Amino acid sequence: MALSNEAVALETSGFQLHTKQRSLWGLAFQRLKRNHLAVVAAVVLGAVVAMTIVTEVAPVVERYRPSEQQYTDLLSAPSSEHWFGTDNLGRDTWARTWEGTRISLKIGIVTQMVVLFFGIMVGAGAALGGRWTDSILMRFTDLMYAFPDLLAIIILRAVFSQRAWPIIGSGDPQIPGLPGNLLQVILAIALVGWVTLARLVRGQMLALKDSEYVLAAQAMGASSRRVVFSHMLPNTLGPVIIAVTFGIPAAIFAEAFLGFIGFGLPPPTASLGTLVAEGQVFVRVNEWMILIPSAAIAILTLCFTFLGDGLRDALDPRTRR
Repeated sequence: MALSNEAVALETSGFQLHTKQRSLWGLAFQRLKRNHLAVVAAVVLGAVVAMTIVTEVAPVVERYRPSEQQYTDLLSAPSSEHWFGTDNLGRDTWARTWEGTRISLKIGIVTQMVVLFFGIMVGAGAALGGRWTDSILMRFTDLMYAFPDLLAIIILRAVFSQRAWPIIGSGDPQIPGLPGNLLQVILAIALVGWVTLARLVRGQMLALKDSEYVLAAQAMGASSRRVVFSHMLPNTLGPVIIAVTFGIPAAIFAEAFLGFIGFGLPPPTASLGTLVAEGQVFVRVNEWMILIPSAAIAILTLCFTFLGDGLRDALDPRTRR
């Protein structure tokens, strides 16, 4: 009887172990939790996102409007009245920094949504559309990949700013929450950034086309649509999620660069890149004008990078334990 009970216990423990191991996403989450740097980055990003939402829906938290000018308090250092100081026009740097952070997060996230759409469409079409389709799409992708990213973004930004593009031209907002100028920046960055994701999706799908479970599903009579959406796409999500996570800080940095060289959002919009550009003029008088928005850019990019590193380690099958 004791042996029987022991066998039952071993069988039960084996079943529980199998139940725990059968969930890839569960294992990935457990590995992610053990990466302390990624957890801290996720917590900081959650706090930043929460604060941007609070400052948008409850402007009283900002104390001053981002464009409000006070000519009696110019280029002041951080104080109890102005927590991050003021700029050369007396505008509160606290309010303008949070507005710039909110814009940067919008650009980073929405840009990657557009990149995700184009990347999956082009990558999946190249992998599954036949030889000629693959050749045409990949040659176009290679052409886009060979063009310098920042130069292409600047050219697209200049083209989109013309009145000949009424949907994304400057002027009144065309999409709720995305004014025309903001939409121009998002599309300019996204139309350059989809290339890497498209090549990644193509490579993943080509590797999965001849996998055993895909061939088994086809042998059982599953339609091509079901095979793609139920078997192939879900198994490409790991690398895609990692690429998108790394793409967000890249988009934030691209927007900051555009703002710094004068191709970003026009005044009085307070993007982080514009704040850095304004601050470098007065760096000898008030260094806080450039240090605070630069720190905000650094925090956002580092947190997304650390989170991406954690996701890469968590979703890499070679690290599975």
